Amino acid sequence: MYSLKWHKNLSEEKWFNRSRGQQVLMIANELNRAKNHIVTGRTDSVNECYERAFELTDLTSSDPKWRGKLKELRRFREVLAMQYTAEKKDIRMNTLLYIHLIRLSAEASRLLFPAKTIPK
Repeated sequence: MYSLKWHKNLSEEKWFNRSRGQQVLMIANELNRAKNHIVTGRTDSVNECYERAFELTDLTSSDPKWRGKLKELRRFREVLAMQYTAEKKDIRMNTLLYIHLIRLSAEASRLLFPAKTIPK
């Protein structure tokens, strides 16, 4: 495990003790922060949010409870990287990343998108 830049007090053990839903929601929180910075045009702050999301996604990928969802989680990371490297940050893509991330966890989906409100 590499040393964490943004989450210095977070260990694998602490992260692995969180449920899949909690992990997803913490990553989603960074995307939500990024959205707020996209609206205000603060690209540096958007990228910092994405870097924190990368860090948490990498921790999540090493968590054994995600073995069955690694393909989806890594695809999420790949598209996040495309958004990170884009010169102009796309709020629509950020929103799609957020929705698809939330869908990786039934727990997170139920909390954020109660029945009949799940975006298509």
